[in-house]
Amino acid sequence: MSAPAADPDTVDGAVRRSDLPGGVRLVTEAVPGVRSVAIGIWIGIGSVDEVGERAGAAHFLEHLLFKGTRRRSAAGIAEEMDAVGGELNAFTAKEHTCYYAHVLDTDVALAVDLLADVVTDAELAHTDVELERGVVLEEISMRDDDPEDLLGDLFDQTLFGEHPLGRPVIGTEESIRAMSRDTLHDFWRGEYTTPRMVVAAAGNLEHSSVAELVAVALSAAADRHRDTAAVPPRTATGVRPARTGNLSLQPDDSEQAHVMLGVPTPGRHAPGRPALAVLNTALGGGLSSRLFQQVREQRGLAYQVYSSTVRYADAGALSVYAGCAPERLGEVAAVVRDVLAGVAAEGLHEAEVTRARGALRGGLVLGCEDTASRMNRLGRAELDHGRQRSLAQSLARIDAVTPAEVAALAAELLDQPLTAAVVGPYEDASDLPAPLRDL
Repeated sequence: MSAPAADPDTVDGAVRRSDLPGGVRLVTEAVPGVRSVAIGIWIGIGSVDEVGERAGAAHFLEHLLFKGTRRRSAAGIAEEMDAVGGELNAFTAKEHTCYYAHVLDTDVALAVDLLADVVTDAELAHTDVELERGVVLEEISMRDDDPEDLLGDLFDQTLFGEHPLGRPVIGTEESIRAMSRDTLHDFWRGEYTTPRMVVAAAGNLEHSSVAELVAVALSAAADRHRDTAAVPPRTATGVRPARTGNLSLQPDDSEQAHVMLGVPTPGRHAPGRPALAVLNTALGGGLSSRLFQQVREQRGLAYQVYSSTVRYADAGALSVYAGCAPERLGEVAAVVRDVLAGVAAEGLHEAEVTRARGALRGGLVLGCEDTASRMNRLGRAELDHGRQRSLAQSLARIDAVTPAEVAALAAELLDQPLTAAVVGPYEDASDLPAPLRDL
């Protein structure tokens, strides 16, 4: 058995952090007045870490690791969790993967044991690889049948080009068909190591008790890396993504045209994150946002229109999505371009900044009302930044954003050439309306 955990650091009141044997980091938050605990094993490995034949491996593993371990069958895993009314699941992203459980506070020991067993001691049987290969291929087909999901991958490919950020998390049909069991096993054993793991938990818990459970459950995996330090947060590689072009089209026999327009942003370690959040919220983050008001409320051009941001270690994006009737695509694109150009030239009104700050404050606080959201906040912060920021600190950073700061950021970002992706009933880019062809 591995050595006991070091004494925890108190990060902010109820948030505590410990370095466990094998490089595992544990972050917990005690939430009084609840009867549940959300716990996740986060691994700092995602689709950006896949090369060549490994494209889609992390997502493929997300399916396979639940198919059985040396101690449990797939049915046994499901039965144990169902017996306590809990949830057991996982998700894969571009820079990390998370396996998580949400259970009653009386079932934390079971959740920790199940998660550790799945993540570190899966069997990856050949028959299961072939079975899940078909399931993943069906998932890719589902993605292709969902224009909004397909659009997101197309936009990333267009904006980030050959950079790993431009690759779809799910992989491609070709890579999944060709991926062998040995490739998956080597990726799992080589990358899903304890120095890359963060265990995050929130709810009715005691940090010391969770630390003991995690240390025991991960002891065998930690012993393989006994003298290895934790892998620090991912930093920028210095390789800037390069666009493959201004416009990409995926013909699709759909009733609507789906469009995404956007610009690259600096990575998450660059300054200005709160100002970008305010800018995004004012642009398309709510019912009072400029885009919602201009596109839907005043012109009735689309049912759904919004903006969003992503920030990775190397780069990020600010994008606008709209779905509309094909004959209205030109007008939608023109209005979106006008809104972005207007904000780039003139910034936001003080009232817009005030509303956006208030929306962010409310969303942040309300988002912390459940244990799963708190667990996600802990895990992402530890993996991405290697530190925890208190709720009060985060709120203060939002409150400190000024209209002048947002205006400067808008001028810097929105004055760039736009990248656009379209999924809809068009055979060729020449069929698209001028506001898109002329980007």
